[in-house]
Amino acid sequence: MSDTDTKPRTKVRPKTERPRLHKVILVNDDYTPREFVVTVLKGIFGMNEDQSYRVMITAHRRGTSVVAVYTKDIAETKATEATDEGRRAGFPLLFTTEPEE
Repeated sequence: MSDTDTKPRTKVRPKTERPRLHKVILVNDDYTPREFVVTVLKGIFGMNEDQSYRVMITAHRRGTSVVAVYTKDIAETKATEATDEGRRAGFPLLFTTEPEE
């Protein structure tokens, strides 16, 4: 028998961390129509009418509102898509991202 036959075998499991999540934030402005914001929230973030209205009105009243939480890449992609949709329509609609605490 060799040394490798008598030693106990242990499995090495690498520790994997969950990816850090990022919030997509809607920033209020005084120019983008509410209906347009609701349409963007429904189209890009898959919200229903009530959810999108609540997010929009929260941003309107408080200045910002958390839209959703995703992994970093998805959050940045969705924020860019939504902001670009506003720009194409001629509005200063702005979505940002930040790490979740």
